[in-house]
Amino acid sequence: MEITFLGTGSGVPAKHRNVSSLALKLLDERNSIWLFDCGEATQQQILHTSIKPRKIEKIFITHMHGDHIFGLPGLLSSRAFQGGDSPVTIYGPVGIKQYVLTSLKLSHTYLKYPLYFKEISEEGLLFKDETFEVSCGFLKHGIISIGYRIVENDHPGKLQIDKLKQFNIPSGPVFGELKQGKTVMLEDGRKIDGRDFIGNPQKGRIVTILGDTKKCLKSEELAKDATVLVHEGTFNVSEKKMAKDYNHSTVGEAAQIAKDSNVQLLLLNHLSARYVGNEIKCLELEAKKIFENTRIAHDFMNVSIPLHKELKIDG
Repeated sequence: MEITFLGTGSGVPAKHRNVSSLALKLLDERNSIWLFDCGEATQQQILHTSIKPRKIEKIFITHMHGDHIFGLPGLLSSRAFQGGDSPVTIYGPVGIKQYVLTSLKLSHTYLKYPLYFKEISEEGLLFKDETFEVSCGFLKHGIISIGYRIVENDHPGKLQIDKLKQFNIPSGPVFGELKQGKTVMLEDGRKIDGRDFIGNPQKGRIVTILGDTKKCLKSEELAKDATVLVHEGTFNVSEKKMAKDYNHSTVGEAAQIAKDSNVQLLLLNHLSARYVGNEIKCLELEAKKIFENTRIAHDFMNVSIPLHKELKIDG
């Protein structure tokens, strides 16, 4: 499981930051990629990464502001010419279906793959299968803005090979049966219960990705005990009133959400284009005063989220 940031700025594209989009890469878990928001030129950003558009299975839109959706019709169109023939499901606020279908119709774009929509009109569970469940909640942004909580199912415990060797249990096909928790009869007459040789289940990871929002309790609810929280940090701490007036958050408010929600790692995105150079480092330091394990995201930052290991950030 990895996160790749494709755009970390707000409002309009800048030389140093494109507008909002990130990819949750689930290649090991389900051989697919989930995209969250798709601002202008997202497909151009993808060209600078190893992401293959045909692997995009689901697209989650947080809200209908242009810096989060203007790249969507182009990406969907290009995917059809890049080997993408598997279905894509788009989740988002009411209106996302009309926006996409109208854009494709008026541009005479015909997709070679099925396109499905799940317009969100209420909070709760969106999706669940044998690997993940995704739920959503409404944030505070002046228009409908959605936060997404992705919870991985727990992983079964590993077969304790060393323990099996201590009991002189021979390797071979029997290991596979024991790993499934079955009871097997050995050639020497011993009856072995596989459940006695399986370690504790590994807790699944939790990733919370929030749309634009000012500080609110729903953010805390969605972020509770998250392995990684992606939260906007449009303004610095001294601009709290401006953040509130424009329905955004300061980096300090985002850090407080992470602290109160028992998050492991906070990644701040959606930065105002006004912040450049050393100002970015100052924003990070402001947030770290409240929540130490904070990083300011930048375009093409890649964050690896392994099971029960130290989180790794590249770039």
